Amino acid sequence: MVKTGYKFTEYFEKEVLRKRPYIKKEWCVSVIERPLRVEPQEHNRFRFWGVIPELEGRIIRVITLSDKKTIHNAFPDRGFKS
Repeated sequence: MVKTGYKFTEYFEKEVLRKRPYIKKEWCVSVIERPLRVEPQEHNRFRFWGVIPELEGRIIRVITLSDKKTIHNAFPDRGFKS
C-alpha cells in the first residue's frame, strides 16, 4: 500500500515497472521519506538514494518531478558513493 500524497508518472507506470518488475512503489516512497542523499537534477527533477533491505541492502535511485511527490523513475544504483 502506497501512502497517499505520492503519484507516479505514466512513464513510471508503463515503462519502469515493465522493465524492472521487481521494483515496488512502496520502496520508492520509502527512499523519498528516508533518503541517504538528495540532489537536484536537470529539468526540475530530484534524485533520491536509499537502501532497500528487501534487495539485499542494495541502493536504489528514485527520480521525482519538482514536487518531490511524483515519482518518475527508479533503478538500482550500483555506482552510488556516499
